[in-house]
Amino acid sequence: MTKPTEIAALSGARAFPPLVLVMFHFSEGHGYRNFWPLDLLAARGYLWVEFFFCLSGFILTHVYGPRLAKLYTREGYGQFLKARLTRLYPLHLFMLLAVLAVLIVARILAHIGGYHSIFDLRYHQDVSAKGFFLSLFLLHGWNTMDRLTWNGVSWFVSVEWALCILFPLLLWLANGRSWRGVLLIAAGVMGLTALDLTSGPHVGLDITYHNGVLRGLADFSIGVGFAVLFRALKPRDSLPDWAHSLIQLAVFAALIYALYDTGWSHTVMDIWTALPMMALVLALAFDRGVLADALKIPILQTLGRWSYAVYIGQTFWLLMIRIFEQRLYPAPMTPMLGTTFISLSWWLEPLGLVVVCVIWGGLLATFVEHPAASLINKLRRLDRAVAPTPS
Repeated sequence: MTKPTEIAALSGARAFPPLVLVMFHFSEGHGYRNFWPLDLLAARGYLWVEFFFCLSGFILTHVYGPRLAKLYTREGYGQFLKARLTRLYPLHLFMLLAVLAVLIVARILAHIGGYHSIFDLRYHQDVSAKGFFLSLFLLHGWNTMDRLTWNGVSWFVSVEWALCILFPLLLWLANGRSWRGVLLIAAGVMGLTALDLTSGPHVGLDITYHNGVLRGLADFSIGVGFAVLFRALKPRDSLPDWAHSLIQLAVFAALIYALYDTGWSHTVMDIWTALPMMALVLALAFDRGVLADALKIPILQTLGRWSYAVYIGQTFWLLMIRIFEQRLYPAPMTPMLGTTFISLSWWLEPLGLVVVCVIWGGLLATFVEHPAASLINKLRRLDRAVAPTPS
């Protein structure tokens, strides 16, 4: 059985969400820029997690759907989970240890300098032994913590791991006629809407350590359902490129409308942004149309390959900015280049953060993520080669 070909448009579509998420996390901690086109985009950055969970459900179903029978064997299920851990865990572990290193160094320097480190100030994320232990085993996003812990963004990895464990069941539910996919999509939309309506004030769909698995399950189910519809529609796709372009532009226009005309973030209106975000997955999956073609350019393909590393690595630099602000930055009103430092840094700081996170993500992908995956795969092949054959 041949492996499904990669969908280039979806690979390129992964380039942008981590950058918006970086802007969201910076803005939440350091203030918005009082420039509404950027602020409204950044303020709902957390919703791009919906896109990633949906995309994950779609891609896994696209790849493993024809291999359902093998997934239901002990060997096949084990191989699937090992493959997903190989993808998720090395960078997760590296960044967990990186945050630990920053904590140790920051506390040593604070002790020497006689001040409080950023990890001992109010409103910092949990850095307890419990959180570290749960993070090691990817359990920290399963309603086991009462706040974000260590590398805060890694709650996503914990939830993704839970979804991988559940994936064969969802694939079984989707197997068969297209109506099963439609039901999964409907169930996912209803589940996500229920979470949005019941999450409480000032939360919306920014659900992470508490009920993050339910949020991910709703998004992931929609992605699985999309893949079922795609599998049924793709062989019969006779639409011209301009029709695909119109569909993509309509979905994108709905997303822009939701971002800029449904009020501020963290409200029950979040669902109206989340739905077109996820609809982009199916709209782009046919790999044809003006938006799909635009996403195939080399730089976006490269950024798409780095997307996981950019996302999971951002905490390091968000922490470093806090350390810089605490110990290295000059006073806000210090004259600098004909203006004040605070005026100069108002735009340079977030722009610099995005650039640094992209470079850092590229380094992590090149020197940690991909080499670690290659080494693990080599060890797995070696283990199979030397394993005794059954008599």
